[in-house]
Amino acid sequence: MKRLKLKSMLAAIAIAFCLIAIASYAQANKTLTLATSPDYPPYEFKDTAVSGNEIIGFDIDIAKYITKELGYELKVVGMDFNGLIPALQAGRADFVMAGMTPTAERKKNVDFSDLYYEAQNTIVANKGSNLTKAEDLAGKKVGVQLGSIQQEAVKKMPGVQLAALNRIPDIIQEIKSNRIAAGVIEDTVATGYAAANPDLEFNTIPNTEESGSAIAFPKGSRLVPEFNRVLQQMKASGQIKELATKWFSRPIPQEPAQANQPAVASKFGLDFGKILPSLPYILSGIWVTLTFTLLSAFLGFIWGIVLSLFKISSIKPLFWFATAYTSIFRGTPLILQLTLVYFATPQLTGYNISALQAGVITFFLNSGAYISETIRAGIQAVDKGQKEAAESLGVPYKLMMGDIILPQALKNILPALVNESIALLKDSALVSVIGVEDLLRRGTIVGAEKYIYFEPLIFVGVIYYLMVLSLTWGANVLERRLQTSS
Repeated sequence: MKRLKLKSMLAAIAIAFCLIAIASYAQANKTLTLATSPDYPPYEFKDTAVSGNEIIGFDIDIAKYITKELGYELKVVGMDFNGLIPALQAGRADFVMAGMTPTAERKKNVDFSDLYYEAQNTIVANKGSNLTKAEDLAGKKVGVQLGSIQQEAVKKMPGVQLAALNRIPDIIQEIKSNRIAAGVIEDTVATGYAAANPDLEFNTIPNTEESGSAIAFPKGSRLVPEFNRVLQQMKASGQIKELATKWFSRPIPQEPAQANQPAVASKFGLDFGKILPSLPYILSGIWVTLTFTLLSAFLGFIWGIVLSLFKISSIKPLFWFATAYTSIFRGTPLILQLTLVYFATPQLTGYNISALQAGVITFFLNSGAYISETIRAGIQAVDKGQKEAAESLGVPYKLMMGDIILPQALKNILPALVNESIALLKDSALVSVIGVEDLLRRGTIVGAEKYIYFEPLIFVGVIYYLMVLSLTWGANVLERRLQTSS
């Protein structure tokens, strides 16, 4: 009887788990993930003082309307523009909307919907430069956003030197710094920068080929005809035009009157008052940055110890593995390792690794390679007599390393470990390339939203500096205590 009850209970539990799994699968199938680059107002951006982390804009409203009509839930994720198509190919997103034009090159890798909005290219240059036509750009260095339709258009202009940059704010700043003569961006985006930068001039030029925004999908996606059907309905009903009027006519942040500007703004051209409403949004990135740093530092330290023991081991395969591992991870760029882990893992294994997991795994694997060399040097710096004395007393190898050698080695290499931790803290800003909203990315998002450049980056730089000072102070206190106890 008891066995029958137990079997019934186990069967009920199994059925419950099956039902939960089925429900979760059904819910996942009813949720579509949109990938976008939220630094492109008014298409997609963040009103950090009002909506906080929520991505809003023209494209987002269209996506919400379509997914609602089709009965799907919508999940929006942000990342750099040049990572959007790789995200589709890796299965990290169901579709992309980012003011993206369906070029012939892009069509080789992804499918596109019908065009839902057409815009014109605009030449942006310093006022008085008289760069008003495409022909005027001959012999000039011209900035475009990396991977954009403007990049392809400028490539076809004779005699133009192309400068491909990651973001529109970078183009504007390069123009102001006179590193490039002009930039070519979309007219709807140029409107906001025109209002915020009276020292620049903006001139629309005719498109040399079909130009417009479409929705990108993975190759062979079943969603394309469904989305096209709703897009046609939106065009016929005037819904697209209504949304365009809503977003492209929105008030643009204006420069405050000169009389109301603080002295620092008039002297250096900076106005930190603009970012005050967005400070809570920026400051919340501290926890994201510290999470990456602390997890990566802890795991990297443990892995570094393991690798260092492999390197001093008499077992040749372990020695060869640790040496080859260190050579690979120290010989390739960290950003390359990060993008491979994040984008290649779903494609190769089918596991949809999160940005947090990808960042922590990459950083601790990379950090472990460097730390292993530091720990190995510390172990070898310990007097050989310590090891010989332990062996003569019959102390097992594990106890000798754990209780005698490693504590002395770690004490000697503490400054080097602190330096590695500081480097890890600063390098954590690289996670912004896979869409993680750490301190740096939040600063750039605020800059794009406010049509400014230096103020949010300077503020973020100060925060990084204060965190490094705190880490250095804590390490100095620990070092003094270790010296006192010895």
